[in-house]
Parts: sequence; structure tokens; C-alpha cells
Amino acid sequence: METYLLNNGVRIPVLGFGTWKAKDGEEAYQATLAALKAGYRHIDTAAIYKNEESVGRAIKDSGIPREELFITTKLWNDIHTYEEALEAFAQSMERLGLNYLDLYLIHWPNPKPLREKDAWKKRNAEVWRAMEDLYEAGKIRAIGVSNFLPHHLEALLETARMTPAVNQIRLAPGVYQTEAVNFCRERNILLEAWGPFGQGELFQNPAVQAVADKYGKTIAQVALAWSLQEGFLPLPKSVTPSRIASNLDCFDIELDAADLEVLKNISGLAGGAPNPDAMDF
Repeated sequence: METYLLNNGVRIPVLGFGTWKAKDGEEAYQATLAALKAGYRHIDTAAIYKNEESVGRAIKDSGIPREELFITTKLWNDIHTYEEALEAFAQSMERLGLNYLDLYLIHWPNPKPLREKDAWKKRNAEVWRAMEDLYEAGKIRAIGVSNFLPHHLEALLETARMTPAVNQIRLAPGVYQTEAVNFCRERNILLEAWGPFGQGELFQNPAVQAVADKYGKTIAQVALAWSLQEGFLPLPKSVTPSRIASNLDCFDIELDAADLEVLKNISGLAGGAPNPDAMDF
């Protein structure tokens, strides 16, 4: 699989396997194992997904050399201090069964308990400092953020020693966060796209189906091709082995400019992009 070059010189596979909502136990284990067998080498999980242990077991049982894999997990909103961040990282590593991590992300920028007097700014500075120290100690190969908008990134960069390598946000045909995309591109922060298929609405959309038919591909494959041509890193999720494998058949699609624009401006996707300053957690 091709790679993107992160701003710290680390290479990351251009497509990853998402595990959000894959239940801990056999579902997450079998899905991750199927993805690795199909050819995925980039796996994305998070502490709050409650499936790090199953993902880690699949990584071990796959038999794939560790250096060939790129593993991401994320720091949850209940972690507010430097010391808590170090402990949370250690716990994630124990669950995953790994001795180093490829990418560690702050999952959300503005936890609900910290919204008064912009307390989230201090929290992000604290946990980012812990992540920087873990990076410098060689325990993480790259660090980044998730669901950060420009004002969250600007606040973080006031104290950060390192610019985030990645910002993982909701991006899909019909969900295009222009301000965040432009901000990150200007600063060489790679954009990862979670929910690259929307929340299933794309599969019932006639305009998307028409584009897929034109290229002789599935809607999922066309959505991933769109994301890749935008320079994003999509994280498709499935627990069905046939779909997990099928999603990889997207790299030979070259969408023309008109179709890229059609997909970018699809309407009717539920919820659009979430507002991280108003989430109920």
C-alpha cells in the first residue's frame, strides 16, 4: 500500500481500518484479523472504543511483523492532566500488547466538564506535553489530534513543541469541513477521514450511485477514491470480511474533476460534521 509522509518524516499507509463500534470480543477480533489478512496494515482504535484488547489480540495472531504495521489509538476525554495521560497511554499499550505505538491522538478537544473559562486549553496543553515526552522517549512514532477545529489547534500551538502530525475529523462526500481542511493543509497536518461513508446515507443516494455505476465500482469504493484524491486518509469500518476486502479495491479509480465536485457537494448526510464544543461528553 502507498503511504503519506507525515510532517515528522514518518510514513503512514494511505488507508486505514477503522474499529469504531466494533464490539470488544469476537466481533472486533475477527474484523481486525480479516482486515489484516485482506492487506490492511494500518489499524485505528481508541480507548473509548473498549476494543483495544481484541484489536491487540488480532495483531498478535495475524503473524504480521510489527514493523509492517501502523497502529493508532486515542486518549479519551476523562484524561485531563500530564500524569493521567502517561497512565492512560500505559494502559492502552498493555491492552494492545504493544511496546511502541505508531500514532497517538487526543480524541476530542473540548471535554464537557472543562468548558467553563476555557479549561480545555490547559488540559490539551498538559496532555499534549505528555504525548510529546512519550514521542521523545521513542514510545510513539507520531502524535496528533482528532476532531480539532482551527481555534482548538491555534490554542494548542501556543504551547506545543511539536505541530500535530494528524487531525482526524469527519470527512466524507457531502461532509467537507473547509475551514479545518484549509487550516491543516497550510500547516502540513495530514487529514484523516473518519466516517468516510457518512452514516450509511451514501448507499441510498442516487447521485453517488450514478458516479459508482459510471466507474463500475461500489459506492464504498468510490467514496474512498474521492477521499484519497482529496489527499485525505480514509478509515473505513466494516465487520463483514467480504466488504472489508472489497473496500481495498479503490486504488485504481481516477475520478474526473466533475465527479469529485459532485461527491463533495452531495446533500442530505445526517448530522453533517459534529461540533466538538457541544458534544455531550
